[in-house]
Order: sequence, then C-alpha cells, then structure tokens
Amino acid sequence: MVKADLITGFLGAGKTTFIRKYALRLASLGHRVCILENDYGAINVDMMLLSDLKSDRIGLEMVAGGCDYDCHRRRFKTKLITMAMLGYDRVIIEPSGIFDVDEFFDLMHEDPLDSRYEIGNVITIVKAEGERETSPETDYLLASQAAQAGTVVLSHVQEADPAALPETIAHLNRALEGIGCRRRFSLEENVLSKDWEHLTPEDFEAIERRGYTEAAFEKRFSMDDNGFTSLFYMDVDLTEGELKERIRKLFADPSAGVVRRVKGFLPRTDGSWAEFNATPEGTQVQDLKEGQRVIIVIGEHLRTEAIDPYFPSQYSTSHWR
Repeated sequence: MVKADLITGFLGAGKTTFIRKYALRLASLGHRVCILENDYGAINVDMMLLSDLKSDRIGLEMVAGGCDYDCHRRRFKTKLITMAMLGYDRVIIEPSGIFDVDEFFDLMHEDPLDSRYEIGNVITIVKAEGERETSPETDYLLASQAAQAGTVVLSHVQEADPAALPETIAHLNRALEGIGCRRRFSLEENVLSKDWEHLTPEDFEAIERRGYTEAAFEKRFSMDDNGFTSLFYMDVDLTEGELKERIRKLFADPSAGVVRRVKGFLPRTDGSWAEFNATPEGTQVQDLKEGQRVIIVIGEHLRTEAIDPYFPSQYSTSHWR
C-alpha cells in the first residue's frame, strides 16, 4: 500500500518549505517519494521551487488545472493511480491554499484508490503569528483544513512574539467552534511550535504517530462560492524594484479587493531568476536558476480592473480556486 500524506495550509503559510524538509526526511529513511502538486491553475509556482529535489528517491508531479471542479477532481484521481503504478511508496500531496480537504478523504475511499492507498499523515501549516483580521471564508478554510490534521505545524516561530502563539491557537479553536467541530488544539499536545531549522528526527516521529483524525464539521462554502480568485499575469515587464513597490501599493489598495498573496518570477539580466513571495506582512525575494515569467495575485473578491494596471502584461487570466 502507498501511504499518502496531505500537507495543507492557508495562502503563504509555508507549505512548500515544510514539504522540502519532510520529503528529504522520508527519502533519507529509504522511501521512494513523489510530491504531487494539486492546484487549480495551469501554472504552479511551488512546483518550480521544488524542482531541485528531483532524484532517484524523490519525484515531482502536478495535477494540471481543469475546466471546472469535477474535471480537476478526475485528473487528481488519475494522477494518484499513476503514482501507485510507478512504484512510489509515499506520496506527499501539496494542494492549493484554497482546498476542500474532503476531496482528499473521499478519493482515498474510492475504487481503485482504496485498494492501493492508505492515509498517512494530515499536517496543517499555520503561521505562528496569525492574521488579526480574517473573513468568515478565511476562518472556514483554516478550520476545515485543520479539523482532521494529526498535527498543526506552526511556521515562522522564530520571527513571532512568543506571546502570540497561544492566541494563534485560540483563533484556530474559535474557527473550529464556528463550523461546529469539536476538535481542539493545544500547544502542549498536537501542535509543533519550533524553528524549522532545528527540527529533529523525534519531531518527525511524533508527526507520524499522530497521523490524522476524522472529525465532523459543518460545510459552509463550496469550491464555487468561497470568493477566492487567482489572477495570472504573463510576461510582466518590470524591474525587481518596480515590482516590489507595486506589490506594496497593491496590498494597501482597497479598490483591488482583499489581496492575500502575490507570487511569481522575474528574469534577471545575468540569466538567473528572482522568485517573489509576498503577503501583507512583506515581500521575500529568492534567487533561482530557473523560473517562468509570471506573476500570480491571489485573494478574495479581487477586482481585475483595479489590479491589471499594476502588472503590465501581454496576457492575463483568472482561475477559481
């Protein structure tokens, strides 16, 4: 049986960074691992960020965007069947930050996946210092992703005020209560809160022991009405400095809707690439050898007429999330 792990987390929580560490850990134990990027857009930035992990022990695949939710679900199932046929014994699924976790559990119990797969660990990544202002849709997504997690892993702990950690967990528990879920988390029991640079084999063993939990909650939003959208801008003609400044202004622009994240790549004159990952808290820029000339804006109730002028592009489009 192939063991499938699901790594969830809201936009910009740090899923990709954690998956890098998690996949390397599993490969070091002798597992043959495939990281499956499950996103609704036709372009997956996170897959590019993990491309250097490819080896005889770690594979990387993507579920391409579909014309609608049902189409995407069928492609997701087909890809999982293929992974089992290719001989992987561990599949790590990184979904979109806007993801219906029930899709994962439903598929794992469908024929023929139920005879090929078993559910391993469900891990939810949450920022150690959570957002102060959230919408009902955001809280629903946070709670629905964490409800069945064996472990909540806090990200950016080293940057957070220690006093903020209890409030982050309290916010999560209030969100769970808001969707009628009896599940509760505590820093002492089922939450991993430490600097990821100092994760130990014992930390990963604890995650394995916790696995996942099946918890009931009220379904509040569907994939079609959660209000989240992605805007894709191709061949944006800006310098790094210009892009950072426009991203800063965009987050402060109320006419744009609620922008949650901006990510993507720009080429440099020396042939290398700059990878941008921006949230309202700030913009991180990382050096990369390869990239794709695209900027992606993700948020709630986005208004294209206000956002388009920020990113002069030869081509732009939107996707439901």
